[in-house]
Amino acid sequence: MAKVKLTQVKSVIERPKKQKLTMQALGLTKIGRSVEVESNPAIEGMIRKVNHLIRVENC
Repeated sequence: MAKVKLTQVKSVIERPKKQKLTMQALGLTKIGRSVEVESNPAIEGMIRKVNHLIRVENC
């Protein structure tokens, strides 16, 4: 599977609890932090839910 690089660009303060938990599940806890994850249907669904808080790049 392809890898994607996710970078948090906005804060999760005053966001719904589901969005906060999704960000934690992706491994993003601070602005500017990046993680590389394998792209699969579950991860793509998480990315769609919080796409306004992150930047997505293909690796």
